[in-house]
Amino acid sequence: MATMTAAQRREQARVEYDAFLRSCPTNQLLDRISDKWVSLVVSALAAGPMRYSDLGRKIAGVSPKMLTQTLRSLERDGLLTRTVTPSVPVRVDYELTALGHSLAQLLTAVKDWAENHFDEVHESRDRYDTENPDG
Repeated sequence: MATMTAAQRREQARVEYDAFLRSCPTNQLLDRISDKWVSLVVSALAAGPMRYSDLGRKIAGVSPKMLTQTLRSLERDGLLTRTVTPSVPVRVDYELTALGHSLAQLLTAVKDWAENHFDEVHESRDRYDTENPDG
């Protein structure tokens, strides 16, 4: 039996990825990128680098803790970079990587779809709730 290199094992695993399986790493990645805060942060950064405080103001309702956790997870996943500029006060900028920009195209399209079709969804919800009062 031939021994596989680490690169060969990774390639075999990549070919066998199945996001429908809970144990598959792609399932976990889908869970991460489908998060509301991830979607909004990535969409906000699609326009260019932003400071932490600017992101906090742009994304209504995000707590400082959630914003920090989201930014850290995106940095860990290689979707954004964090640049610290020594100054008083310290300046921290966040910017999408090439990988992050490729995701931003998709997430921004989903955000735009939600903005453009909310009225239709809202009407459908109202109609459903009227026709199915017991839920």
